[in-house]
Formats: sequence, C-alpha cells, structure tokens
Amino acid sequence: MQNSWQSFVIPRVFLAALYFLSMATTAAANRIAERKLRDRQARRALIISAARRIAELEGWSSVTIRRLSDEISYSQPVLYTHFGSREEILNAVALEGFGEIGQVLEKARKRARSGNRVESVAAAYMEFAASSPALYEVMFSLSLSVPFGDAATPPELRFAFSQLLELFQEQVSNPEVLSELFWASLHGIAELTRTKRFPRSRQKERLRALVEIFTSTR
Repeated sequence: MQNSWQSFVIPRVFLAALYFLSMATTAAANRIAERKLRDRQARRALIISAARRIAELEGWSSVTIRRLSDEISYSQPVLYTHFGSREEILNAVALEGFGEIGQVLEKARKRARSGNRVESVAAAYMEFAASSPALYEVMFSLSLSVPFGDAATPPELRFAFSQLLELFQEQVSNPEVLSELFWASLHGIAELTRTKRFPRSRQKERLRALVEIFTSTR
C-alpha cells in the first residue's frame, strides 16, 4: 500500500516541478524578448534623434547612412537592420514631426476652448514651423513616400490633420475642404517665411488677416 501511494505522489511532484520550470523558462524568455525590443526601440530612437540633430545643424543633405554611423558609433549594417534606406530614416523623422505638431495643435486648440481656437492653432502652427525649420522641411518639402489623404495615411498624419478639422467640424457643411484650405494657408505662410520670401516683420498682420478670413467663413 505504501509503495502504491509513493508511486502516485512522486509523478505528481515531478510534473509540478516540470510545470514551474516551464513557467520560469517562459518568463525568462519573455523578459529577454522584451529587453531586446526595448533595446531595438532605443537604437531606432537614437538614429532618428541623430538625424534630426545633424539636419538642424547642417541640413538634410548631410544626413547620410555613413554620417549617422559615425555620429552614433553604430556600424552601417546595424543601421540597415533598423532602416532599409536613408529615405526610411527621413520618413521616420517626418512621422515623428507630425506626431509632435499634432500634440502642439491639440494643446493650442484645447487651451483656447472658450476663445478664438482658430487664432490659437494658427499661432501654434507658425511657432512650430519657425522653431523647428529642419523638421518642418522634412515633413513637407522633401520627396518622401509617406502618403497623405489616403487609406494608408499613418496615424500621426491623421491625428495632426484632425486638430485642424476640429476647428470647423460643427460650423460648415464641408469641414474637410475648409480644413485643407486653412492648412494650405498656414503652410504657405510658414514655407514662404522659412525661405525668406516673406519678411517676418509682417507676420502678425498676415496671421491676423488669415484668422479673420477663416473665422468669418464658419
């Protein structure tokens, strides 16, 4: 009887040990996978940050795979494991920029909830473009493969545009078109100012006139 009881208990103990060993192994594997993912994300963020830093100081023509490799002490093959080409790096920077401008516009829109939201968003947009000229350039002026106004448009772009759309959503029958025209006007002023076609001395007057136009159309 005793031998029969022992033969029953020992396998159960053995199976329990196997179960906990399996759980521990799985948990360890998950931690390793999570650490690798964090490391990969950190390297990717470092590459993007370096690209932005070089561009702000020297322009986008200086942002090359070779230069980035020297800047952050990663071999070129390592960089290519994160980005297949220079264009992919620029796309990633542009998407980061759209995420940032979306947050800036959202903050400006909510801050002016009881005031002139169009004026607040317009001022925030122009400030973003003026304070980050290289970033703004890669978002709009370089030939990138990031799709606009398409089913494949990334969420960062959709979020940024939604902040403009919110300004006219309830006041007009076709808010998308009015939002696009407002965006086009802001971008035109920002770009012509950045390239020194518009003197900065009349910037306040331009924005005031633009706000009056788009406020009166609502």
